Amino acid sequence: MTPQNTSHQVNKIRLYLGSAIFFVCIFLSATVIGILILLATLLPFSARYYLANRWIDLILWMARFFCGIRYEVEGLEHIKAQPTAIVLSKHQSAWETLALRKIFPTHATLLKRSLVWMPIWGWALGTLKPIAINRNNQREALRTLLEQGTARLNAGLWVVIFPEGTRTAPGAKTKFSAGGAMLAHKSGFPVIPVAHNAGEYWPRYSFLKYPGTIKVKIGPPIESKGRKAADINAEAEAWVEQAMREISAPSD
Repeated sequence: MTPQNTSHQVNKIRLYLGSAIFFVCIFLSATVIGILILLATLLPFSARYYLANRWIDLILWMARFFCGIRYEVEGLEHIKAQPTAIVLSKHQSAWETLALRKIFPTHATLLKRSLVWMPIWGWALGTLKPIAINRNNQREALRTLLEQGTARLNAGLWVVIFPEGTRTAPGAKTKFSAGGAMLAHKSGFPVIPVAHNAGEYWPRYSFLKYPGTIKVKIGPPIESKGRKAADINAEAEAWVEQAMREISAPSD
């Protein structure tokens, strides 16, 4: 019994120590990259996006090194088949807000406006062409999404949306808001649904990060031309829910 207890204590120390080092490294590196991106404001958008992606490379490496978090992606062929699209993704964690920038082509992300008001890294985020909305005014938020989202898509940028609106715990179900589907209906661009289980290893609102492999499943494009927003939304939500059941199914 003693060796087992010792091993348990060692693993617990590694969990807390790794998570603590990772937290400090995120804070420090975010400050540095935020300053660099702000200094690059006069450079082309592609240069700022490149800097942000190199920081994300670092974060994903640190997550693996300090916390043992890896990830695998299924369905990359669906990305290659589309020049531009709207991504409707499951939202469980902060992990996907970072990792999707590496997985998908250059894109704009829908986010709450208050994020871009935060000093340094929030200001830097504001230079990366996000679609920043005021969640307290739903009519204005939808108008902003449709106008800016269509403009981003027509300019060749993908648009990433988390239709649940907030991070949900693993196993919890939250209805998809219709904004992303309405953007697809208005713009005519297809929807790419995405499922993942990041919340099992990088839980929402949690300091601790747990070792394991995050599974990401990318679905086939959902056609939007000539279809109602409600139908697009229902198909995307159904695909994600089914994919989540497959991801969460116990392995043999």
